Amino acid sequence: MLSQQHQDNTDTLLKKIEEAEAIVVGGAAGMSEAIGHSFYHTDENFLKHFGKFADKYGIKNLFEGFYYRFSTREERWAYLATEIKFIYDAEAGRPYLDLLKLLQDKNYFIVTTNQDAQFSKTFPEEKVSPIQGDLRYFQCSSRCHDQVYFNKEQVENMYANIDGTRIPTELIPLCPKCGQEMEPWVRSYVFLEGTSYRNELIKYNEFLIKNKDKKVLFLELGVGTMTPMFIKEPFWNMTYSWPDAYYITINPKDALLPRELKDKGLAIHEDIAEVLQDALNKKEKRDADIE
Repeated sequence: MLSQQHQDNTDTLLKKIEEAEAIVVGGAAGMSEAIGHSFYHTDENFLKHFGKFADKYGIKNLFEGFYYRFSTREERWAYLATEIKFIYDAEAGRPYLDLLKLLQDKNYFIVTTNQDAQFSKTFPEEKVSPIQGDLRYFQCSSRCHDQVYFNKEQVENMYANIDGTRIPTELIPLCPKCGQEMEPWVRSYVFLEGTSYRNELIKYNEFLIKNKDKKVLFLELGVGTMTPMFIKEPFWNMTYSWPDAYYITINPKDALLPRELKDKGLAIHEDIAEVLQDALNKKEKRDADIE
């Protein structure tokens, strides 16, 4: 049986969504964890798709694999092709679909540090800003020019030609301009903060500027403490500064509510998937009763 605290939390979440004139969602790694895509832990899903890399190199999770120092480029790109294909093949997870229904007919925008394209698969592209990049794109590692490249065809070709834990040398993606090796377009020492990156920031900032005087709900989902400067801290500052703003964070581990926001916020220390699913069930039941 669900606790009274859980019932109160979902009731408040629904109420704040319904009252809001604008909703800003901040999504991070906890949302991927909620659908079973753990980037920081060894689980069955990781072993199923990356078992040969785990066995050979001792890699324990997706995060470790992405930054592992492979001894050859052929091995590194075999791993990257496997990870990016996994992202392409993964269907939109239940928490994302539940969130989509909860936000139906609302004025909302999503900013995310996730690079697994789950938000982009679920929501309209114009309503999502992946401000830490997107693994579905490559960039030149030397940043010789300002362009990112959709990589599905290249990734499929690399993946289809993996031999053990290597790809053929000729399939390593190279920059069409300078011939240097490409890199996934995600936050790194060579991350290309060019036109594509700026356009994502512009989309996000335009929504904020347009709606800052309205009743705004900042809904933070699965944001940890590793990089608080991208979502968590800006959400706190805007909630504190904007008179009609309210802040809700859902995270079983890192749901933090500053003292300054005790009257303008709620921290829900529960499973994101369960909270969103129960909130949606309540919404659908309430809508059915009205009809």
